[in-house]
Amino acid sequence: MYIKSQSQQSLFGHQETFNILKKLQLKKKLPNKIILSGEKGIGKCTLAYHLINYILSLNEDFGYDIKNYKINSENKSFKLVLNKSHPNFNLIDVEEGKKNIDINQIRNLISNLNKSSFNSIPRFVLIDNINLLNLNSVNALLKVIEEPNNNIYFILINSNRRVLPTLKSRCINFKISLSKNEVIEITNKIIDKDIYDLLNEELINYYLTPGQLLKIFLISKELEIDAKNLSLKNFLSLIIKNRLYKKNKILNELLYSFIEIYLRKNITIANIDVLNFYRIFLKKIINTKIYNLDEESLFMEFEDRILNG
Repeated sequence: MYIKSQSQQSLFGHQETFNILKKLQLKKKLPNKIILSGEKGIGKCTLAYHLINYILSLNEDFGYDIKNYKINSENKSFKLVLNKSHPNFNLIDVEEGKKNIDINQIRNLISNLNKSSFNSIPRFVLIDNINLLNLNSVNALLKVIEEPNNNIYFILINSNRRVLPTLKSRCINFKISLSKNEVIEITNKIIDKDIYDLLNEELINYYLTPGQLLKIFLISKELEIDAKNLSLKNFLSLIIKNRLYKKNKILNELLYSFIEIYLRKNITIANIDVLNFYRIFLKKIINTKIYNLDEESLFMEFEDRILNG
């Protein structure tokens, strides 16, 4: 089963950024509007949950283990956040079956934040996938972000997607990254195995974040895909031809992710016809997601025009 960010008790990598944020908090200078930006699966949400637990557990039993960058499973705040019942924590993300973060989610958040706090502990709002905030949601969010109530902190997660300038300009942006060696080291620690023994090197090079590699490993195991001996092209063709993306939501997301990464990596090709096709195809991806269009024709076109082109 895929390890969710809120249940990941160990922080692998990003200790330097964590320490910067921790020092700012100790000096009472932690920005109350933060964006953590980086590739999908690189550990932005995990970093946010660790910072939040560190602060919420300061005066609690089984507090955050600073030395080992670890959340204690017996900590009260950790259990409450995990159960979505912590009075000082709000999570906003795309709801099941929807394409965007709905304005009603933001309205409910605002209503909740306007209620009196039961304690003097900081309150946190974690918003994942901020690129999926629609225009109405962003405008509603701006009203509360511009002048937040005392002791409320917003942490926004952005997977290197375009964010409306009106939102981005009001936040302090922290860029989160990992070297290739760090990615491999972290992935190996999580699975307690050598990822090169499990996945083809081409897959590793394209999906170069711990979260993405872990997803491929777990899905390949679940669907009995020989990801070690399949080239990148054959791996993707197998997913498309057998409609495996329809059987697994995470695999569907990975396929979209690959197509976008592939096109962006090759967008500088000198051939103007190819370049124009890539740009048009990127727009098709965006429209397919927004308007819930037919994915099957999109993926088949990708296989026909690019993988087999």
